[in-house]
Amino acid sequence: MIYEIALLPVHAERREAFRRAFTEVEPLLRRANGYGGHMLAQGIETPERFNLIVRWESLEAHTEFEAGEDHRIFMLGLEGYFSEEPQVYHIEGAAFNAREGDGDLWPGN
Repeated sequence: MIYEIALLPVHAERREAFRRAFTEVEPLLRRANGYGGHMLAQGIETPERFNLIVRWESLEAHTEFEAGEDHRIFMLGLEGYFSEEPQVYHIEGAAFNAREGDGDLWPGN
């Protein structure tokens, strides 16, 4: 299992508009082959920085999405909100462990 972590710096005055724009392009991400869920979280200490964490079946699945038309449209819908270039990296690992009864830790599923 691979996690894509994207650090998304958003203009401070455009945070709420960014959230709405993300909701509009989110279906493009959800329908990608190999997609396994995501979470968009706003920084507490740095509220102008959002963190997008996407669970992928493999690095190849993410690479395939990035090379496609859906990713191009996804980014077109968001790029006007960025105050600088987003940073993206990947980590490998298993799913989060949860206490029994906590439910799904991936609200984007």
